[in-house]
Amino acid sequence: MHPYLSRHLLYPLHESLVKRPTFKYLAELEQSQWLSRPEIERLQGTKLKALLRVAYDHCPWHRKRIQEAGLELDGETPLTLQDLRRLPTMNKQDALENRDEMTWQGVPGGAFKYNTGGSSGEPLIFYFGRWRQASDAAGRMRARRWWGIEVGEPEVYLWGAPVELDKTDRVKAIRDRLLNQLVLNAFEMSPGNMDTYLEAIQAFKPKCLYGYASSMALLAAHARERHTKLILPSLKAVCTTGEPLYPYQQALIEKVFGAPVANEFGSRDIGFTAHETPQGQVLLMSESIILEVLDPEGQPVGEGELGEAVMTGLCSEAQPFIRYRTGDIVRQSNDTCQRGRGLHVIGEVIGRSTDFIVRSDGAIMHALAVIYVLRAIEGVAEFKLIQHTVRDVEVLLVPSRSWQAEANPQIIKGLQARLGDEVRVQIRLLDQIPPEISGKHRYVVSHVPLPAALKIAANTNNVPQSRRETRKLA
Repeated sequence: MHPYLSRHLLYPLHESLVKRPTFKYLAELEQSQWLSRPEIERLQGTKLKALLRVAYDHCPWHRKRIQEAGLELDGETPLTLQDLRRLPTMNKQDALENRDEMTWQGVPGGAFKYNTGGSSGEPLIFYFGRWRQASDAAGRMRARRWWGIEVGEPEVYLWGAPVELDKTDRVKAIRDRLLNQLVLNAFEMSPGNMDTYLEAIQAFKPKCLYGYASSMALLAAHARERHTKLILPSLKAVCTTGEPLYPYQQALIEKVFGAPVANEFGSRDIGFTAHETPQGQVLLMSESIILEVLDPEGQPVGEGELGEAVMTGLCSEAQPFIRYRTGDIVRQSNDTCQRGRGLHVIGEVIGRSTDFIVRSDGAIMHALAVIYVLRAIEGVAEFKLIQHTVRDVEVLLVPSRSWQAEANPQIIKGLQARLGDEVRVQIRLLDQIPPEISGKHRYVVSHVPLPAALKIAANTNNVPQSRRETRKLA
């Protein structure tokens, strides 16, 4: 499809039909990013008051907390960050256990059930509305424009896909092609498939590649091993997401694909959060999110210090996430955008990393392929999957009160659908899952070695460095 038709006709028509105000919000974002920092924070305060009014009127769990904090929601004066901090923080367990009391089912446009990727080991089912969807889409569109990539221009996604396509999935595939989007399955990265992916990317002539950081690095390592020479003159950027991007991964991806890497930060529960600029800065989507960086005692950290990202989703009316502890670790920064935008700057995103899984036929799969199976099982509070061999998998599982023994065969069937029918799955129920010796929690661990030439793409031993340091190393 010609990019002009996709950008000006098909994409806006699609968003209008599903009642998402994506392009309206995109126009607002293009203007608001140039506000000064105080003006941005005043806009945040106005949106925060509107969100708290929604939470007070429609979400009993939030109403009680707002009342106890003594927050004044009348009048037009914007709230401040100090006002917000009168509320206690919330976490995934709060959102899980009190979902019904914090969800506005009557939100305009409808409330849609969704779930997190489960990479934290704690799957979360929650609701989001059309404004959250629009915020995610419009935020990415604006960030792409920072790199010279326009809406509707060819884009390849290296992303997760179901084992078998149902009718809805086939409709989505047709929609993707009309919007000039090609989706390649990151869960099926066998050598043969990766050869096909490289050919498809070459033929599609994308302006942007988008996918999991580790999967993109794996594909780049495969291309290098095969001595595949990619010629992609239209490619403006490779956008990575889902996990930390390490310096050696970035260098490999940039060398193989011949374009700079731009890292994205976000999560399913909070949504699209931040994106890297061509200048190497990570800019927060400040119009949609208030970010606090807090220490273990819940106090703000100082300039340059690491802390937990605690976020308030200003477009989360369906199920408000207010002072939500994400579990992600970031570095506090008081820097300003080098191009003059008023958006807040994130010094560094540590985040979480995942591992690869090797299927019994040798295909290399992103860890989310098995995470998706476990997160969908009712009654799973926490989990850890350990791949001992290509045919032996152990699942450590902490059951919740809704756990039923009938879930065991569901887990086995789901994992065998991903890993192969001959794979033996042992399930162990525990009261708690101990962390690694390092003190870190890893939720998918594979002891199956990757081919030597591909190890660089899956190496997660190094700690991610700041983006400025990464640029120098690359």
